Amino acid sequence: MSEPLVKVEGVSKKFCRSLRKSLWYGAQDLGREIIGNRSGDRGKLRPDEFWAVKDIGFELKRGECLGLIGHNGAGKTTMLRMLNGLIKPDQGRIEMRGRVGALIALGAGFNTILTGRENIYVNGSVLGLTKKEVDKKVDEIIEFSEIGDFIDSPVQSYSSGMVVRLGFAVAAILIRPDILLLDEVLAVGDIRFAIKCLNAVRAMTNDAAVVFVSHNMHFVSSFCSRVMVMRHGVPMIDSENPSEGILNYYSLIQNQAQQSGTGEAWVHDATIFSSGDLQDEVEPTFQQGAEISISFKVDVARPDTKASVLVYIADVAMSPIYCIQMDDAGNRPLQITDGSYEFSLDFGRVELSSGKYSLTVVVKDDATHEILSRMQGIAPFKVFSDTLHWGKVTRTVQASVKRTGHTARDVSQ
Repeated sequence: MSEPLVKVEGVSKKFCRSLRKSLWYGAQDLGREIIGNRSGDRGKLRPDEFWAVKDIGFELKRGECLGLIGHNGAGKTTMLRMLNGLIKPDQGRIEMRGRVGALIALGAGFNTILTGRENIYVNGSVLGLTKKEVDKKVDEIIEFSEIGDFIDSPVQSYSSGMVVRLGFAVAAILIRPDILLLDEVLAVGDIRFAIKCLNAVRAMTNDAAVVFVSHNMHFVSSFCSRVMVMRHGVPMIDSENPSEGILNYYSLIQNQAQQSGTGEAWVHDATIFSSGDLQDEVEPTFQQGAEISISFKVDVARPDTKASVLVYIADVAMSPIYCIQMDDAGNRPLQITDGSYEFSLDFGRVELSSGKYSLTVVVKDDATHEILSRMQGIAPFKVFSDTLHWGKVTRTVQASVKRTGHTARDVSQ
């Protein structure tokens, strides 16, 4: 068994809300360190202090990837900064073996007066590389960043996207670390460049111990071999089953229904149920593949209207995944007039990946195209699967495969 490259034991870090008190506490802690005492006042919180990170511990070996997930302010970036040596913990111990590379604030260290090419050499020098070593990689960096002729222009003339692309290229190609720290670095450029970055990071993670911070659960499920969920600086769960960790993270998200439209219709009493309900105490949780049904009520107050009702299943970002259209007995779009209605829908199998979802119900006047009611974020539910998938919708189908020939080409190349 290989030895851990990252070893974190009982690490805690506290900050102060008051700048004046923070400076005073810092001077006190510095004085304690000078006389040989550990800073932090033995773990006690002084007035206006709070724990940003509290009692975190884990080990990582080469080839392992830990996903740190949680809400904004949960302490994820603070943990990365301590791992990178930018700030010291108040309690606990961090042991790092090997070269550490951090992709955190891409392009933040660029000198805007210098050209992109000059910044590549400056960054290489900061990383301890010689000019000859950077010479061997500079063309690869320029090609990867897709900056083109702008590489010899001052960085201050770059767009924000160009700065991030060059920053990623410099970090990804110049750094060959044993320990890799990633903080939301894949939200760069357009979708094509993001995929290129995704592949580059995946190649780096094969030979390094990785700590990965992201709010994108698809990236977390793609990269991470284990997941730690943080809440207010405290580890809630540390699981070697990423699906379990992601589901726990979704359970911390507070769903809030939002009503919009003219107000001449109301959607209420929406529920989702199934015989395969895993009996979550907070909201229904279904095993992937379970059959579910949906019910809700609609009240319409606009006279002489002919309104249609649309139902969407949306993810946590309120992006629609499914659009459910309802027909009447004659296979025509279902319309309702003023009055009260109860809807029951047999949705069928849940073909969604692990995650949190909710319903959006829209009542629209077909003649004027006005939205009488749009209710978002109602009837939240979760889907659980032991296997994580890249897509939101996952369907298992029978396939017929026939071998058509033989090739001697090495497909691994």
